[in-house]
Amino acid sequence: MENIKTNTSGVNREYARSIPQKWTFVLLHLGIVAFCAWLTYFDGWPVITSIFDLNWTFIDQDRALILFACVVLYWVRHTLTVFYLLARKIEWAEVFGVLSFMALFEIGLLLLGGGAFRDYTIGLGWVDGVALSLLAFGSYLNSFSEIQRKWWKKDSQNKGQCYTAGLFSYAMHINYFGDFVLFTGWCLFTYNYWSLLLPLSMAYSFVYFHIPSLDLHLAERYGDEFKSYSIATKRFIPFVY
Repeated sequence: MENIKTNTSGVNREYARSIPQKWTFVLLHLGIVAFCAWLTYFDGWPVITSIFDLNWTFIDQDRALILFACVVLYWVRHTLTVFYLLARKIEWAEVFGVLSFMALFEIGLLLLGGGAFRDYTIGLGWVDGVALSLLAFGSYLNSFSEIQRKWWKKDSQNKGQCYTAGLFSYAMHINYFGDFVLFTGWCLFTYNYWSLLLPLSMAYSFVYFHIPSLDLHLAERYGDEFKSYSIATKRFIPFVY
């Protein structure tokens, strides 16, 4: 495979193993998961309230438990991505930058949904079913599209070709759309609708920054093959855009 070194949207597209970065990435992310577990299961939050003289607590424990399961699922998917799916180089700046974002939304959504900032519980209902369905469907779109591409690229007959099949036949960046869908569901489950600004800001970033820069890289790498694919296929939302 041709080794093209291209930096797009702060991401190095050069192929490299990046073993120290990958282990650091996954293990520090596991530390975030452990902190979320401490908040959820081990009555650690009252300790923090006594130290900082705060009056927050997880009043909505059932919702907090489900949100913690979402954190664990995201870590499993992240580990699969880093060690199996990701072939490009990971820079140290990317590791710590993305980890900061992960800590913000994983801990933040757990606190919001668990009721740390309210004095009442919210019973589980149909909205939660929709939210968790979106999270599951988005996770599927993001991870399985990448797995399909990984399997296809392992065939030596496909060397140097642009992958346009599977879930990527519905949208050029179906993996990004999957992220948008899963974060919409995750935020919806917190019942704090201000949190929906997170997936909306992600969608804006995908459409106006990440996708254009990645398309430039793919156009350079695959030429007319990618041009034909881009003309025939929606960019982000299947059947829409």
